[in-house]
This record gives sequence, C-alpha cells and structure tokens, in this order.
Amino acid sequence: MNDAICNLGDVVGPHSPSDRLAFIGLDGGLNESPYRFDQLNDLANATARGLSARGYEQGERIAILAANSVEFIAVVLGIMRAGLVAVPVNYRFPKALIEYVVADSGARLLFCDSARAEQAPTDVERVLLDGGVQAGLNQFVDPGAFVSFAPTADEPAMILYTSGSTGKPKGVVLSHAAHLWVVRTRLQATPLANERALIAAPLYHMNALALALLTLASGATAVLLPQFIAQDYIEAIERYRCTWLTAVPPMIAMMLREQARLARADLSSVRVVRMGSAPVSASLLEQITQLLPNARVINAYGTTEGGPVVFGPHPAGLPSPALSVGHAHPQVQLRLRDNSGTVADEGVLELKSPGLMSGYHNRPDLRDPFTDDGFYITGDVLRRDAEGFYTFVGRRDDMFVSGGENIYPGEIEKLLERHPAVQQACVVPVEDAIKGFKPMAFVVLRRAAQACEQQLKDFTLEHAPAYQHPRRIWFVDALPLATTNKIDRPALLLDANRRLRERTPENSHPENL
Repeated sequence: MNDAICNLGDVVGPHSPSDRLAFIGLDGGLNESPYRFDQLNDLANATARGLSARGYEQGERIAILAANSVEFIAVVLGIMRAGLVAVPVNYRFPKALIEYVVADSGARLLFCDSARAEQAPTDVERVLLDGGVQAGLNQFVDPGAFVSFAPTADEPAMILYTSGSTGKPKGVVLSHAAHLWVVRTRLQATPLANERALIAAPLYHMNALALALLTLASGATAVLLPQFIAQDYIEAIERYRCTWLTAVPPMIAMMLREQARLARADLSSVRVVRMGSAPVSASLLEQITQLLPNARVINAYGTTEGGPVVFGPHPAGLPSPALSVGHAHPQVQLRLRDNSGTVADEGVLELKSPGLMSGYHNRPDLRDPFTDDGFYITGDVLRRDAEGFYTFVGRRDDMFVSGGENIYPGEIEKLLERHPAVQQACVVPVEDAIKGFKPMAFVVLRRAAQACEQQLKDFTLEHAPAYQHPRRIWFVDALPLATTNKIDRPALLLDANRRLRERTPENSHPENL
C-alpha cells in the first residue's frame, strides 16, 4: 500500500493489482459476484462522485444497513473518499434501536439492501444496494475519476456502534489516521498477499471490517459470505480453498457441530485460524487442532475502541501459552490496574496506541474512557505472567460478587470446558438473597458425549474454590448468539431465571441453591 495514502478509503486504488480478484462475493444461495480490484476501485469512485454531486458536506454521516456484500464495501470506501463518515448499522438490532442509531449518528442518507428496507427509518433518504432503476445504487453512482478528500489530524472516517449488553449502543469514532496505522502495522506483521481469506462475520463489526481493509491493502483475494451459516462457511472453505479464517469463537463452535458435513469436507487448505472478539477456550482450541491439523490458531484480542493491534509474538521468540493473547505489541503501551488503582500483574487493561478511537459520538453522559495520560480503559481484566504474556480473565462488567468473593464467569467457563464431555459453557449470575449472586451454567456437550449435572459440579469443586461452582447446570443443544455472533449472555440470564421460577419438585435441587 502506498505510504502517501491519507484517506482510509484509498486502501484500494491505482497501487492495487488491478486485474486480480479483490472479492468473490457470495449471496444466500452461494452464487458468485466476483469483483476485480479495478472494478471495486471504480465503484468506490463512482459512489464518492454520486455523494459529492448531491452536495453532502465534509464530515456528514452516511449510514449502511445491509448484509455483507462487495457493494457494501465499495460504498464504505466511497463515503470515506468523499470526506464523509461511514456508519455501518447492526441490522440485527430491533427496529427501534436501528432508528436510534441512525438518528444518533445524524445520518443524512442510508444505503440498505432490499431484505432490510422495512427495518430502515422512514425519515431518512435511502438508496437500495440491490435496487432497480428507480432507487438502486446503479442510479445513484456517477462513474468517473475522483480525487479523494485529504483528511487532517483526527478527521473521522467511520463510526461503529457497539452492541453492549446494557444501555444504548455507543458510537465509536474512528479516524482515517488511526485505522491507516492499523492497516499498515498489520501489513508488516501479517501480509496476506498469498492468502485467500474467508469473511463471514458482519461488516458492521470491527472483526470483519478490519480484515476486509487488510486484504485490500495486501492485494489479496477474499471470499465474502453475506452472513455466517455454518454449512455455507464449510462449503466456501472447500470450494475456494480458503487459507485464512477469521471468526468469533462461537462461529467456529457452531461449525464444529456440523459433523456430517465436516466428515466429507476437504479443509486441508486452511493454514491460519484467527480467533477474536471473544475468549477462546482450551476445549475449542483442541477441537480446531483436531479438525485442522495443518492450521496455526491465533488467539487474538482487540476492541472497537482500541483496534485490533494490541498484542503480538514474544520479542525473544518464546512460544505463547495456549490461551494467551500474546505479548505487548512493540508499538502499543499496556498496563494493568487492580481494584485499588495500582499497576499490577492482574487488572483492567489500559492501552495507548496510534490506533485508538477519537471518542464516543454524542455521549457527554459517559465517563471519559481515557486516563489523563491518554490510555484507553478497556474494561477487560487480564493477567500477565512472568514472561510478559497476557491472558484474558473476563470483563470487569461481567464480574459479580458471590458471598463476598469476586467471580469472573470466564474463569468458570474455561474450567467447565476442560471437562472432556463439554464443548461450550456459559455462566450467568442469578440474584440470591443471601449470597448476592450465584453462578449458574449452560453447557453444550460434545457430540456423542455424556455427562450429568452432578458430574460437572463435582469436576468444578475438585479443580476450583467451592464458591465458583455453578449451583445449577442446564444442558442445551446450542448457546444463543447476540448480534455480533458472541454468546448472548442477557438472553441466557433470562432463561436461567425462568427455569428457576418454573422448577418442580422433580427437577429442583434446593441444597444447591
């Protein structure tokens, strides 16, 4: 990528391998829409020209409400080239929340696909990405050359809205400079020119969007699914001989459940599996290694606010422990603060890098997420070992107190997933009049494995303090996913409370409650 580029929308351009495929876009029926780099560049320019011709002013926000598509990416690039701010919207939000996000961002225009048109606010002009002659993208764009806007300092490129479990989503303002640094820094460590990546996570989420930008900057070909469906994911790997997978851990866990399809699939092309956006368990790592013995598994860490460049390999070449997220990246400053505010070997991660967000959009009600010396307070609790490797412990917000003891659900989940019968576990805190809260667990068993509630309780009591053991364990076929393909903890907490209310003498265990 050209070092002179200052607009994030120009990660693809004259410097790109024009005749190489940039994306193989797939629809819900796995039909192809291939785009070369020159075609993608032309569509991004045409979008930028269409926006400029309609008089949108520098810094105005333009929203996108759509499933993954190459047109989605081209529109995001065009918005940024025109000096406007791209706002990808989580289409899995309920309609009221979509309306809130669009209104909060101040978006003047909304690009959407036909399948999500009914969810779109009616008071904002819209353009259908897959529309016909009346309202489609083909009628909006203005083909031709375009000179991209040259941003200065912290000029915003995108606003990504987080999907926190409590409160309204927060708009994370990301600048051109910050995410060009992210792209360039990742290029130095992970050039993908000889890889074929598969993108199935939603482009409104940092996990997928950052990978799309990286593949474009690398001049690599990526396969783009409209959304994650396990069988389609397996089919795409096999059909296109994908070498690089990036996913949220629950996506891979869902793929592993497709045993019949996996039994006849050839996935030998996969060389790298990058796991991010949620903790990876030892059980999941083991199963991935068995399924993809030729692949290197990367346990990655990143946040929307802090970006995906936080950790890396050990400077002395030491091997990373299995569940570690790595050593501090040489261009990132890290520190951990415990509950007393002291810098320690376990505590809330604070980080400083050129890839940090500029701030939250339109949220003066929120506490400043930055320290006085410019570190972003992540809210994630990590532990650092003697060699400088970091391991994720849990979200500070997820921690609860049971009988005076601090409990991180993630630690109990990791323990449960060490049991040979357990594939996935999720622990939620249920209110208790005496203890404050008590841990309860939902468990997905491995295929053909058997275990009962008491066996898993005994396992946790044997390997951890008694206060950590789940007072109830429910077995389910699958864990529900939230809008970013992470486990939906609020939904499971509601389910736990319902099950406890509805318990009968036959299925209640008062001595465990």
